[in-house]
Amino acid sequence: MAWGRRGGYDGDGASVRTGSRVVIQLIIAAVVALFSIITYFSQTQFNDITNEKQHIAISPKQEIALGMQSAPQMSREFGGPANDPAAQALVNEIGNELVQNSDANRSPYRFRFQVLDDNRTVNAFALPGGPVFITEALLKRLKTKGQIAGVLGHEIGHVVARHSAEHIAKQQLTQGLTGAAVLATYDPDDPNSRNSAMMASLIGQVVTMKFGRQDELESDRLGVKFMTQAGYDPHAMLDVMDVLKAASGSRQIEFFSTHPNPENRSARIKEAIEKEFPNGVPSGLKR
Repeated sequence: MAWGRRGGYDGDGASVRTGSRVVIQLIIAAVVALFSIITYFSQTQFNDITNEKQHIAISPKQEIALGMQSAPQMSREFGGPANDPAAQALVNEIGNELVQNSDANRSPYRFRFQVLDDNRTVNAFALPGGPVFITEALLKRLKTKGQIAGVLGHEIGHVVARHSAEHIAKQQLTQGLTGAAVLATYDPDDPNSRNSAMMASLIGQVVTMKFGRQDELESDRLGVKFMTQAGYDPHAMLDVMDVLKAASGSRQIEFFSTHPNPENRSARIKEAIEKEFPNGVPSGLKR
């Protein structure tokens, strides 16, 4: 009888301790989630070029510093600067023309353009604050100045729209929410709860991918605007989509990609061109 009573007591005690632990976990998870949400939505800045209020935690000066710090490493990852002065001069010419003759000139960012010595990776990208890169593999596939302007205009759009700064804030929010979800659902005594942790992490990744696709589409729209302001025919950006489609080969499903498929981007670019020029694109623009 004594053992029976003692065992029952221990069982009740374990149940109480488990219940208390769950309550504490839920309280901490709620605090973490609430803090992450409040922090994200309280950090706002207005972008007078895109006319949007953005959730951003860092200043343009910090973006510039981050880009300058990251540029050498990113350059090395793609073979470093290309040994082609003519190609570099051409990219500098078109890039500076876009910045000086478009709304991008009103931004505080320091744009620098660099051709990378990578003949295999078809890519172009921008870092926060202004560094813009294009690989030789992509540059050699572009046939006109207008097509180069389409690529560079898109990347300038990423910088001006402050996508990297937005992504940093969104990543902090996602990490906070997924961390709260894991904390609320994970039970070290229940192996099945690991699935909940994995699902929370997957949801965070999908959210990040969705934001990435939206950023690409916004940069396409800005690229169209910057191109036309600098005197380039925006239809050249549609040619770039054909180049990317040919270079991509077999693609993964768009749902699991940070970039929209070129076909979908082409449709959005056409919409942006029609919105910019409802009466048709003027003749005489460079393509």
